Amino acid sequence: MTETQDEFSNLEPELQAKLSACLEHLRSLGRVVVAYSGGVDSTLLLALAVRALGSDNVLAAVGISPSLPQRELEDGRALAAQLGAQLVKIRTAELDDPNYAANPERRCFYCKSELFTLLKHAADERGFDVVASGANFDDTGDFRPGLEAGAQLGVVNPLMDAKLTKPEIRTISKAIGLATWDKPAMACLASRIPYGQGVSAEKLARVEQAEYVLKDMGFIQCRVRDHDTIARIEVPAEDVVRAAELRQTLVDKLKALGYAYVTLDLQGFRSGSMNETIA
Repeated sequence: MTETQDEFSNLEPELQAKLSACLEHLRSLGRVVVAYSGGVDSTLLLALAVRALGSDNVLAAVGISPSLPQRELEDGRALAAQLGAQLVKIRTAELDDPNYAANPERRCFYCKSELFTLLKHAADERGFDVVASGANFDDTGDFRPGLEAGAQLGVVNPLMDAKLTKPEIRTISKAIGLATWDKPAMACLASRIPYGQGVSAEKLARVEQAEYVLKDMGFIQCRVRDHDTIARIEVPAEDVVRAAELRQTLVDKLKALGYAYVTLDLQGFRSGSMNETIA
C-alpha cells in the first residue's frame, strides 16, 4: 500500500489491510462505472476508484428520479467534481414499473434492477468494463433485495468484498478528508412509505419537502414516514424533546404540505424502520 502508507499510517493494521485489498480489487476491474449517490459509501468508493484507476477510467453515474432529493443531487455533483471524477446523470423510470409502484417488500429489487440495467448500458456505450456499487459489509446483515438485483446483473461491491463496515468507511473517509465522513445515512425517499402503499412522484415530493422542514430546523438526521394522511417524524432519541418543544411549528409546516396528522415517534430515529413490519 505504498501510495497511501503515509496518509493512512494512523489507521489500525487490520483496516489498512482491508483498504489495500479494496484498492487491489479496484485495480483489477479495468474501467469502472460507480453507482453514485453522494452518500458516505459511494463517495468513498468513487474516491478510491479514482486513486486506483485514475480519473479517466472512472465514471460516477447518478440515477435521477423522484426518489432522490434535489439537495443530495447537488451535493453529490459538487463532491464528484472535487474528486476529479467524470459524472453522468442517468434518468430512471422505476415509477413506470407497476412492480415497483405497488411498493412490495421487494421494492428495492425492482428499483435497483432498473438502475443497474441502465448503468450497464451506459458502461457499454462508453467503453467501461464493470459497474460497481457502494454496498458495504454491514449490508449483508440487513434486508437488501437490491443486492440480489446487482448480483443478477454482474454488479461488483468492492467495499463489501473487502469487508469494510460503515464505521470503517467513515474512518477512512475522514482520513482522506472527505466531507461525507460524518454525513447521516440517507436512503431513497421511497423508504419512507409503508410497504403495500403505492409509491408516486407526488408522495415522494411531499416527503422530500417535509424532511427539508426538519433539516432546516436543525434536525440533520431525520425521517418523515408517510402513512398517507399521517406524517410520522423520526429524529434521534436525544432530539425528541427538542422536536416536541417545536411541536406547533412542525404541525403547521407539515399540515401545509397536506398531512392531516403529525406525529412524533417516541422510539426515535432508526434506519430501515419500515422493515420492522416484515414477518
